[in-house]
Amino acid sequence: MKIQQILTLIIFYLLTARTEAMAQTDLIPSSPKRETRAVWLTTYQSLDWPKDKATSPEGIARQQDELRHILDRLQEAHFNTVLLQTRVRGSVIYPSAIEPWDACLTGTPGGSPGYDPLAFAIRECHKRGMELHAWLVTIPCFKKTEAARAGKSSVLKTHPQLCVPHGDSWYLDPGQPGTADYLSSICREIALNYDIDGIHFDYIRYPENAAQFNDKKTYRRYGKQQNLAQWRRDNVTRCVRTMYQAIKAVKPWIKVSSSPIGKFDDLSRYSSYRWNAFSAVYQDAQGWLAEGIQDMLFPMMYFRGNNFYPFAIDWQENDHGRPVIPGLGVYFLSPQEQDWPLTDITRELYFIRRIGLPGQAYFRYAFLNENHKGIFDFLRNFYYPYPALPALCKATDSLPPAIPARLSLRSEEGIGRLCWEASTDSVCGTSVRYNVYAARDADPDITSAASLIAASLDTCALPVDARFCLQYNIHFAVTSIDRFGNESRPAYLSISVSSQTDDEADSRFLPHDRTLLTVPKRQAPFLSIEDLEGRTIQTVPYRKQIRIDKLTGGIYQLRTRDKKGRSARIGFFIK
Repeated sequence: MKIQQILTLIIFYLLTARTEAMAQTDLIPSSPKRETRAVWLTTYQSLDWPKDKATSPEGIARQQDELRHILDRLQEAHFNTVLLQTRVRGSVIYPSAIEPWDACLTGTPGGSPGYDPLAFAIRECHKRGMELHAWLVTIPCFKKTEAARAGKSSVLKTHPQLCVPHGDSWYLDPGQPGTADYLSSICREIALNYDIDGIHFDYIRYPENAAQFNDKKTYRRYGKQQNLAQWRRDNVTRCVRTMYQAIKAVKPWIKVSSSPIGKFDDLSRYSSYRWNAFSAVYQDAQGWLAEGIQDMLFPMMYFRGNNFYPFAIDWQENDHGRPVIPGLGVYFLSPQEQDWPLTDITRELYFIRRIGLPGQAYFRYAFLNENHKGIFDFLRNFYYPYPALPALCKATDSLPPAIPARLSLRSEEGIGRLCWEASTDSVCGTSVRYNVYAARDADPDITSAASLIAASLDTCALPVDARFCLQYNIHFAVTSIDRFGNESRPAYLSISVSSQTDDEADSRFLPHDRTLLTVPKRQAPFLSIEDLEGRTIQTVPYRKQIRIDKLTGGIYQLRTRDKKGRSARIGFFIK
């Protein structure tokens, strides 16, 4: 389906289905205009993507088509954020000067896929108005059995002093001062080379069974008789701080986030049962928010009942003005996991909105796509009825970009295009995107998700069905939005013909046979043909028919004109 047809359907939906839905507000959950709707897209062992291996030109094409299909599915359900696993386990999915290629792309550790998957994913997300955040698995490296296959560029070979064995795997040692710098070099490489929207730290913590973690030598050397638990928390915080500062030094608009354990610590009335961020794995995630070294958090709240609700409130009460987006364990809906009923997730979704947390994230894509217990259908058809903008991250910058200028409807080769001039921002420069709103018979309400028809466009034009807009008196508004989420005031444009009723709409378009246009009777010495921007195409003496065979395709208006230049519109015609 062509994009013009898609936009026509969207606007038609705006005029019909949305009106019916609003009449049944008791059945429709409140759908906010701002709400981060994120999904973790796992590349580890190709769990979510890619299933096809890039070992030939055909394999590359299939791998890319696979990702396009995933993003189309997410766009269909009005998702706006993809957390793409970019650093997997000491290996990456982009051409890096620091770490080797991950085997998920070709089936071979260190094997190049012949293209840049991260750059490709960013482009495809931005085409669909989605943000892409590079998800980095930070502290784990790889299984001990895979160490020999990791190659000469693995961290175990290039920085062996940073690595320690624990259980069946190798890990970076957060207590080594060089660990923060090493991880920061990866963040800096991504920030410098990619138009990334966010960088997301996963597993930025000590591993499970941390009491047995092999860091006694590091502690003796750097602990300075500090309490071991606090020293470990300080080590993790130093890594977070160093990475955050490295990213912001390159591009201050990149959103930096983490996915801490879903329970921060024991609450006065509810126990974490020894599995929490603060004490068990030494993540002072609420302290990171207070210090301002995280722009947002995605706590992994893969729980239900009293293991979820009071801890969600705790995150909200300690967010320090920054978005906290609960991560939901939709994989538990699978009969192969814990076979939760759908209501366990839907209750959490309603609760999140009711208390005002600014979004949700889902682990992981395959369980959404497989529609366990109908979760994907619920989101697409009910919970996310309209598009939404990601949560606002205003802690770094709260100034909106300039208002889009010279908003107009143009017709090129028979295709209508809503156009405007590019805006700029004081921090992001020209790295600005655009939101388009539409409504019938009145200026759109830009505070309402029901008016939003296109979000986070990276171009200054949107294809529209111009005839449809004229016939149904569509009004548009366009705003610019910076990478922090600050939105400008709107520029408005009314695409209307007259105040005629809908029953008279068809008569607004003048009949012709592509060569001769029949002119209604008027008392006027001259006729002029103008485009929709008011530019005169030709002026002729008044006659019953005028030739239009040499006009290019588009929408035109026919006007009378007297000897003093005064003019009145007769009607429109489409060539």
